[in-house]
Amino acid sequence: MYCISTATPSEPESFELPFGGKLSDENRWVIMANLILWEKFEEEYAKSFCENKGAPALPFRVAMSALIIQERLGISDRETVEQIRENPYLQYFIGLTNYQTEAPFDASMMVYFRKRIKLNVLNKINQEMVKKGREIIEDKESDARREERGEESERFNAGKLRLDATARLSIAERLVRPLILSIPQI
Repeated sequence: MYCISTATPSEPESFELPFGGKLSDENRWVIMANLILWEKFEEEYAKSFCENKGAPALPFRVAMSALIIQERLGISDRETVEQIRENPYLQYFIGLTNYQTEAPFDASMMVYFRKRIKLNVLNKINQEMVKKGREIIEDKESDARREERGEESERFNAGKLRLDATARLSIAERLVRPLILSIPQI
């Protein structure tokens, strides 16, 4: 049984930490959480469940983000759950609203997540992440160009500055690379 989540994604500032403070907007898991349109893919995930039978399933965001964490970190099912239990950024990434010391699910659930999330959904998520990431990058570049044009008339041109293009990569640009999950299709 699956109930589509109606909870809206929370901002990192509203994530409750027991020791005070707040999550950084610059963290890779916070950035990636904002690149994925979770609710857009939840309906496709819900199709793999019966309407009235069985225990309620975990939300799509929990399932998908757990698989992303596992693939990005290259760790086992048990280690994935342990990392999520220990790390507030990973808990934010899977959609929790506050830090908890207990594991959000058992490691055996990872097998079901891999079975339920189809390859076409993964491909769509990849495409959406890349598209949204590129939009963010283009917005930043156009803002920088506008600032540059406004400042050029005020400054004296003393030559050319050559920058190494690889040094410009921001966190968002590095996260935009396609996500390839090794999920066996059954």
